[in-house]
Amino acid sequence: MSSFIGKLQARLRKEESGFTLIELLIVLVIIGILLAIAVPSYLGFKVRAEKAAAQSNVRSSIPSAEAYYADNGTYVGLSEVALRSIDAGLAGGGTWTVSAASATAYTMTWKKTGSTCLGAVTGPGGSVTVSGC
Repeated sequence: MSSFIGKLQARLRKEESGFTLIELLIVLVIIGILLAIAVPSYLGFKVRAEKAAAQSNVRSSIPSAEAYYADNGTYVGLSEVALRSIDAGLAGGGTWTVSAASATAYTMTWKKTGSTCLGAVTGPGGSVTVSGC
């Protein structure tokens, strides 16, 4: 039994395994370069996605505002509650604000919770704008 342990110890003393410091530093440099490329790309993708979501959500609310006008003959009283009563599927996860609702015009904004991205439209017939992203 002791000869087996002796042979094992001799083998372990001869064998030098592991990574050198240079090899570890090269791996760290490669990981750093990959992160320097990936992180800005990801952040740019995230901003573009938030802009597209804000624009899409505001654009999807326009038919509800027009349906409200068709039912009431005015935009006065248009609110998030009124929009959701017409279309319960309006985007959640954000805050709808209807301001400057008059007899002939309205301004709607949507802001995602936890984001600075704000989508807005002034209607009827206005184009959707996105800001703050």
